[in-house]
Amino acid sequence: MSEEIIRMGSSETTAAVFGTCDAHARTIEAAFDVELRNRSESTGDAVQVTGRSPEAVRLAAEVLKRLAEEAGDGEDISEQRVAYLIGMIRDGQGEALTELDDSTLCLTSRGKPVKAKTVGQKKYVDAIRQNTVVFGVGPAGTGKTFLAVAMAVKALRAKEVSRIVLTRPAIEAGEKLGFLPGDLQSKIDPYLRPLYDALYEMMGAENYAKLVEKQVIEVAPLAYMRGRTLDDSFIILDEAQNTTPEQMKMFLTRLGFNSKAVITGDLTQTDLPDGQKSGLAVAVKILAGVPDIAVHTFTGRDVVRHQLVQKIIAAYEKYENERAKGALKRGNR
Repeated sequence: MSEEIIRMGSSETTAAVFGTCDAHARTIEAAFDVELRNRSESTGDAVQVTGRSPEAVRLAAEVLKRLAEEAGDGEDISEQRVAYLIGMIRDGQGEALTELDDSTLCLTSRGKPVKAKTVGQKKYVDAIRQNTVVFGVGPAGTGKTFLAVAMAVKALRAKEVSRIVLTRPAIEAGEKLGFLPGDLQSKIDPYLRPLYDALYEMMGAENYAKLVEKQVIEVAPLAYMRGRTLDDSFIILDEAQNTTPEQMKMFLTRLGFNSKAVITGDLTQTDLPDGQKSGLAVAVKILAGVPDIAVHTFTGRDVVRHQLVQKIIAAYEKYENERAKGALKRGNR
């Protein structure tokens, strides 16, 4: 049997790493076929890792070390976080985790720090810092919109821009605004709710309302962008997979001086009519390789919601890939 001892330092760190009712510990044991035991020593708490495979013991120990570091820094250790670290380390990408730093993008209205939680999120944030236009493409739950809003708030607080403009297509799932009840604002509000939620989280409802009144923050449907030039602005286009190529071109040509644009979307969740090309898909193809424009693609591993969401996304990706292969075979007959 192989064995390794990991120093935890304090009982609080051990408790955070092991999780409620030792749930995290059981996840690690099952992933690497090892056994974890808490030990109290004169120098503080420690965890003994034992298993038949020396390599499995080493990998489990690496997961524990990283979790102990994060717990010691006051980070919340979630089920999803444990699964993410296990996956990265088991796939030999442990060194890539060193790219994640402790830098805080901004603080929420409740003082909670907003940070990149995965390597994919870190690369996305870096792309936003380094480029004028960034496309963030990937499944739901990867933080595309939330991190873009965090970067926009950070830029506004640092006086790098004078306003934030958030927009998205207002017609989805086959609904037409004319058939919805209420005035124009009440009609478009449900479509813009995810953007409101992100801003409320960052700024608080009261501060957000003041900035909207001063026109420092603008949240509007994409159709309102036509004919405008947006200078000194941080612009976010959300749900861009539901734009047409013409709408996407219109949006991209609104960019003015000292402005930055982030376009987010999930190409697997388009609500466009059958046969209609997505403006996001077309733009990514046309603009890939253009200087000062970056395309970042998220994967299921970057999902920061419930662990089951990752499994759902993986199942759908498998289904879509198999269907595409089947269509290709039929076309070659």
